[in-house]
This record gives sequence, structure tokens and C-alpha cells, in this order.
Amino acid sequence: MRKVVIHCVLFLVFSLSAAAQYVKINADSLLLQMTSAIEQGHYPKIHSVSVFKGDRAVYERYFNGFNQDSLHDSRSSFKSVTSLLVGIAIDRGLIKGVNQRVYEFFPQYPAFGKDKLKREMTIKNLLEMKSGFDCEEFNDTKDCEEEMSLSKDWVKFSLELPMKYKPGEIWSYTSVDPMILSGVISKASGMTIMAFAEQYLFKPMGIVDYKWTVDPAGHGMTGGSFYIHPADMVKLGQLVKDNGVWKGKQLISKHWISQSTVCDIPIPDFSNAKSSRSQLLIPQPTFYGFYWYREVLKTKDIQQDLLFASGNGGQFIFILKDLDLTVVFTQGNYQSFKGKQAFEILAKYIVPGFSSK
Repeated sequence: MRKVVIHCVLFLVFSLSAAAQYVKINADSLLLQMTSAIEQGHYPKIHSVSVFKGDRAVYERYFNGFNQDSLHDSRSSFKSVTSLLVGIAIDRGLIKGVNQRVYEFFPQYPAFGKDKLKREMTIKNLLEMKSGFDCEEFNDTKDCEEEMSLSKDWVKFSLELPMKYKPGEIWSYTSVDPMILSGVISKASGMTIMAFAEQYLFKPMGIVDYKWTVDPAGHGMTGGSFYIHPADMVKLGQLVKDNGVWKGKQLISKHWISQSTVCDIPIPDFSNAKSSRSQLLIPQPTFYGFYWYREVLKTKDIQQDLLFASGNGGQFIFILKDLDLTVVFTQGNYQSFKGKQAFEILAKYIVPGFSSK
């Protein structure tokens, strides 16, 4: 009987080892195919692709003149980092919670607090893109960011914008919402957003080489235009994947990571997979949270939940928690559907190599 048990254990160990070896060989083969497809121009203007299993790099390649020392404009994917910074401020008691009213942080602008609609605006409204401002960038109907960039004080400009809806009612994507949060965090902490981010997030994670875009009044841009290394984008994705823990230290509460990434707001008539124009993907709806997105990546062979940060041109931090994967893309496909080609690459070359199916 003992010999039978030993043989069964050995068989199981051998089977698991063989299966793991097969998965590795399959993943390596697909990643080589991905490299070839990118280098041959099937996926244009890719700047980098990084794939990490746990904290181990299984793929990290740079293309089209970019390398590991290149700082890359993260565009709106940085909004997701702003969400992390808000969470840290709440964890530390600097902000009471997501339901705190925005006007409380800006007594120097009494007109904001006296406006009936603006007085109702909460931190949560800003995080969910439901502020109610007369701005909408997602469908290019009323882009307030360009006009904001021409002003001398981007927080003040944003606070003075006219309202269109009651806060909390209508999802309307705009970079002025996270810009106001730059001012909120500064007011709450008594620090610039740059100093706050360095002390409580970047420095503890070993993120030391980056570049902020700063307005003439000294406010750091929290809606985009933040330059960072792809390897550091990976770190931020791993932090979220691991519920706010970095190298054994809880930098952000698990509660905030969970709350901010629920992503239960449907984006009307939108799917990243559909926008990619890929024939491989079966389009699924996209959902929004506190500056994070969720979408199911689906083909006839796979179905995979994605949590991700997204920026114009194809800047993505993908978190595939059940596969223990963090995947980062940087691209130069600005104002083009080709920025969404990352979804086909994930479905064709990355997910199948690590899936247990």
C-alpha cells in the first residue's frame, strides 16, 4: 500500500512538473511569435511590451528606437495613479472619505461653494467622472483640457468651469476632474502633489526617475502628461495586483484597492475590443471605476477578466489577477484605433501562454 501511495505521489509530481514545463514552452513560443509580429510591422508604433509573472519578468522588449532608459508619456493611464494617491490621502486621514464635499478644500474660492450644484460635488463624483462640469473628452465633444493647459492655474480654471449636470448623475470623462484632485491632495496634506507622491508612493517603491508636467502656479498635472519608465508602470500594476502591498509593506489599504477597482459604471456604447477592429476578439462592454477600467477579454478560446489603466495612444497597465500577471504596453498610436491593438496582442500571444486551459 505504501508503495502505491509513493508511486501516486511521484506520478502527480511528475505530471505537475511536465504541465508547468509545457506551459513555459508554450508561453515562450507565443512571446517569440509576438516579437516577430511587432518587428515585422503587423502591430505598428509599439514602443515597449513588458510581461511579469508575479514579480518576475518573463518578457521585456523595446521597439522603434525606445529602450529601458526612455521616459514615456503615460497620458491618461496616470489618472489611475492619481486614484492611488487619493487612497493614500484617505488612508492617512487627510481626506475624510470619498463622500467629503470638494468645496471644503477651497475656501479661497467662495464662488465654488456658493454655486448650488458645485456645493454638492464630492470626491467620489470626481473619481467616477461624474462631476457635472460642462466637459466631455471621451467622445471628443467638448475637450476642456486644451483650454485648461493655456491657463496659468489649472486647478482654479477647473473649479471655475460651468456646470451642465447635477454631480453624481452623468458619466462624462474629463481631465479637469483629476486636476481638481491635485489641488485637493495638496490642500489636505500641505504639500505639493509632487512631494506627496514622492514621499508616500514613488520613493517607497524605488520609482526615482520621472517627470511631472507642472502648471505656472506649481500644480502637478494628475490627469496625464506624466513621464515614466515602463518598468515603473509595471511596479504600479503589481502594487494593485497585490492589494496595495509592495515588498511586504502595505502602502495603500486593501480596502481602497478593492473599492477603487470595482468598476461598475458602464461606459455607454463602448468596448475597447470593438474599437480595436480586431477580427479575433468578441467585443465586451467596458466598465469604469475610480480612474480604472474593467473589460472581459474574449475570443472563441479564452475569456479573461482585465483590470487596467488606459492612456491615449496605447498606454496600458493590465492586471490579470487570476493569472498573477502584470502587462504593460507603451505605444505611439495617438488618436488612432491602433492604440487598442494591445487587446488583440494579449488575446493572441500572452493570455493563452499562461492560461491553465
